[in-house]
Amino acid sequence: MSKIVISATGNSLDAQVDPRFGRAAWLLIVETKTGKLVEAIENSAGVGASQGAGIAASALVADKGVQAVLTGRVGPKAVPVLEKANIQIINDVSGSVKDVVAEFVDPNQQVSQAGVGSGAESAPAGCARGAGKGQGRGKGKGKGQGRGQCRR
Repeated sequence: MSKIVISATGNSLDAQVDPRFGRAAWLLIVETKTGKLVEAIENSAGVGASQGAGIAASALVADKGVQAVLTGRVGPKAVPVLEKANIQIINDVSGSVKDVVAEFVDPNQQVSQAGVGSGAESAPAGCARGAGKGQGRGKGKGKGQGRGQCRR
């Protein structure tokens, strides 16, 4: 059985993807072969946490045996936890959970407004060009403008 987790605004497949992973209201675990909801986890601790929400959510889903996280964005502190658990991270996801799951299972299937992996399909894993301004000091090669070069 292959399972994925999607950050969601509600506890059903009809909910929208929550753009935040650690602070999402719900984390929905879906079985990819059937597209059925296996478990809906209310993320009340993450929603109200002052810090560490992404790390806690990462540890929670790692214990559930999921293979991938689909969300709007996974924060920088949560990424190492997910990577250590060999969980694939798919950012920039939007739309209904049902549509996102359908597109994840069959990328050639056309679904309404789902945005699985939009913006980074042509870049190797970990090499997508950022467009955000961030809060860093811009001391790297990209000067904080998302212009750093991937060397993979």
